[in-house]
Amino acid sequence: MMTNLFSTFDPSTSMSYSMNWISTVIIVMIYPYCFWVMNSRYSKMFQMITSTLHLEFKTLLNKSNGLTLMMTSLFMFIIINNMMGLLPYIFTSSSHLTFSLALSLPLWISMMLFGWIKKTQSMFAHLIPEGTPGILMPFMVCIETISNIIRPGSLAVRLTANMIAGHLLMSLLGNSTTNAETFIIIMMMSVQITLMLFEMAVAIIQAYVFSVLTTLYSSEVN
Repeated sequence: MMTNLFSTFDPSTSMSYSMNWISTVIIVMIYPYCFWVMNSRYSKMFQMITSTLHLEFKTLLNKSNGLTLMMTSLFMFIIINNMMGLLPYIFTSSSHLTFSLALSLPLWISMMLFGWIKKTQSMFAHLIPEGTPGILMPFMVCIETISNIIRPGSLAVRLTANMIAGHLLMSLLGNSTTNAETFIIIMMMSVQITLMLFEMAVAIIQAYVFSVLTTLYSSEVN
């Protein structure tokens, strides 16, 4: 029961302990993570990579739009799957065409539909390079059409083939050391360590190539 006008500011309650003061510190739980926890080296490295990729894709597209964020996400998705495949007993999903085609084909189809529906004249102009002689124009249309159709397949095969090649070589070297001598085993282990470093570089490069080529293909439509 209110005894006077200022009793509403009384922190005491009918309970044995007061819960009113919790409202003072509960706002800390709503603060963004970066305000109350120091960023780790992993998060700083991730932010540096994403900002660099955003600037790179922005340069390729000649303007800033949401497509750069999608390509950055595509790069991170592919590189994580490529790196996970280097761990033992982990399935390498990027070494199968079902994975790479599931990434390249929908992107290519969506870009083609958008280009031919919204920018038909620009898409026709891309079929004939500038400065092409009149007698070669029908042939250039056929060549450009075929090269445009095989783009999703080339993206998928490039990613799959590069991931398969290194894994097959490492598997062959690993199987050949089962009954070998000690010196041969040590030599094979050093070769496999070198191949592991090489595969890490391939995993990064293939993710970058896939996302950059997809960005370049989309820049022709924009």
